[in-house]
This record gives sequence, C-alpha cells and structure tokens, in this order.
Amino acid sequence: MTSFAQAGQICIHCEETGPRFEHAAAYGEYEDALRGLIHLLKYQAVRSAARPLGRYLAQAMRFALLECDGPSLVVPVPLHRQRRNSRGFNQTELIARVALRELRDLPVEFAPKLLKRTRFTESQTGFTREQRRENLRGAFAVPHPAQVKGRSIVLVDDVLTTGATADECSRILMRAGAKQVLVVTVARAVTLDGVAPATKTCSVLEASARETASV
Repeated sequence: MTSFAQAGQICIHCEETGPRFEHAAAYGEYEDALRGLIHLLKYQAVRSAARPLGRYLAQAMRFALLECDGPSLVVPVPLHRQRRNSRGFNQTELIARVALRELRDLPVEFAPKLLKRTRFTESQTGFTREQRRENLRGAFAVPHPAQVKGRSIVLVDDVLTTGATADECSRILMRAGAKQVLVVTVARAVTLDGVAPATKTCSVLEASARETASV
C-alpha cells in the first residue's frame, strides 16, 4: 500500500503542530470536473451529483480503511440545523450514504448523529487557517461519548481545504475517547505551490498513478 504521507505534501504549519487525526485520504484534487460536481450538489442542490461523488468517496474510504484498527464508525461532518434547513440537506451525509452502499463488504457502521454542530459558524470561504480554527472553536460536540470510546472513527467530508474543520472535529472525537480518527474526503484543495493543506494526506488518484508507474 502507498503511504498516506508523501514527500512534498506537508505544509509548514502541519509540520510544526500536526493535526489531531491520524491520516487523511481524498479521491482527487479539488479542481475541474470534481470541483464542478461538488458545486452542483452543494450550491445548486442537484442531488443526483451525490451518486458519482459517493462512488469516489467509497474508493478513498476503501483505501483509508486499510489503516483502521478494527470495525469503524463512519461520521459525516455535521451542518448546523440553520444551514441544513436553508440548504435542505447535508451534502456530506448524502455522499456518505452512497459510499457505504459501495462498501457493504467492509466492517463499517454509519453514525450520522454521533457528532453534533452546536453553534452556527460563518462560511469559511476566504478565511486563513488561523481564522478558520478560531471560527470553529466550540462548534462541535459528541452528545454521547460512550458511543465513541475506544472506537475507530472515519470522519468524512466533501472537501479538505486547510484541514481546520477536520482537525477540530478530530479533537472533539479524541477528547470523547475515540481510539483513532481517519479523515476521508472526496477532494482536497491544493495551494498554488502544490502543497496539500494538512499533513498525512494522500490522493487515491495519485497513489494509483504511482503504483501503475512502478509496475
């Protein structure tokens, strides 16, 4: 298996502090057709876009679950009820449900209510990493820690940007007693200099290309 941490994919911030999650995997980069599909679902409410996105997420999850220690709980990053009511759905939950139908052969359990968004936060668009971290502080909670204690958690989202949301969710899950947290997204953003947003990230498409090239 290709390692999650690849040379040239670690940003300076994460080298210094490190995220709370153990690893992160994404299907591909947040650009072109993949970005377009995510926008169709997230901003134009084209729910049929969840089907291909879910299949892409399933590929990334299958890859990530090789690193999981035992049966896992799959937890989508939650929306605050105000934003969910406005949008009509949580796009990450829709994508995750499709993905899990593709992964029936694996020991995973869907837990969409395990993590709760406790307060409304401003859109993260345009925020720096530090502004995102501050915006998210205290925004998540685990209502029933006993459901988390000693479990492996696969935290899923549509896009990994700076990693601030994944990091804060992971912090709360680990504090509640999770054994490990892996982050899996459909896409990951990449900065202009080609550096991934968080340490220990891997694109499934990149990994596949490397393995094909090595044959």
